[in-house]
Amino acid sequence: MTAEILTFPCLADNYAFLLHDTGSGQTALVDAPESYPVQRALEGRGWALDTVLLTHHHWDHIDALPELRETFRPQVIGAAADAARLPPLDQRVTEGDSIRIGDLEGTVIDVSGHTNGHVAYYFPAAKALFTGDSLMALGCGRLFEGDAPTMWDSLSKLAALPADTLVYSGHEYTAANAAFALTIEPENPALQARIKDITAKRAKGLATVPSSLAEELATNPFLRAGDPAIKAALGMDEAPDAEVFAEIRRRKDSF
Repeated sequence: MTAEILTFPCLADNYAFLLHDTGSGQTALVDAPESYPVQRALEGRGWALDTVLLTHHHWDHIDALPELRETFRPQVIGAAADAARLPPLDQRVTEGDSIRIGDLEGTVIDVSGHTNGHVAYYFPAAKALFTGDSLMALGCGRLFEGDAPTMWDSLSKLAALPADTLVYSGHEYTAANAAFALTIEPENPALQARIKDITAKRAKGLATVPSSLAEELATNPFLRAGDPAIKAALGMDEAPDAEVFAEIRRRKDSF
């Protein structure tokens, strides 16, 4: 069982992803920010578009769907909890549901927080986690609809996945997220090394997505709210992890 995953930029700072099962030849698109880059990527590989997986309802993740649907007639999958705000769905899913892209089996994870009804898609055989605007490279999405405990619970689910999982998140926000992370853990050597790598990649116009979950666990302050050193640095030694996460999110919102 072999998967090929293409990461390509859309709009100003979005990413979309094509997940291709080489055995069956089936291909899924994760989120649909912009039509032309998707069609160009498909044509470049000679792939059809069989499925679209939607993470949440924000316009910069769904706006290209009508045009792609007209051209390719894919099956569209999204959260049952957010079906009223998503484009028409062929399959409505909830946490724990299985989906298939050819021989690749994925699992739906509820990651509400950025929006209610936000979902992520995890494909263990491909070691791939598509997170939309929940967990991001060195960050997480703003809490537009959910609250801090909800987002902390969502991130904790993702943090429990295997460390070699690759995290395919929806935006190129990594450099800005890194600058903030440094205000929380200025002495973290793993973060310092990662910032050097990010700087080098961006200077060459390279994507910083995907990142490994191991990297995120070592450097992403939003996953590290339970770390005693971070709690001490914030003066929150005895605070519950979700409260520490809320404080980190509050600081990022005004950074």
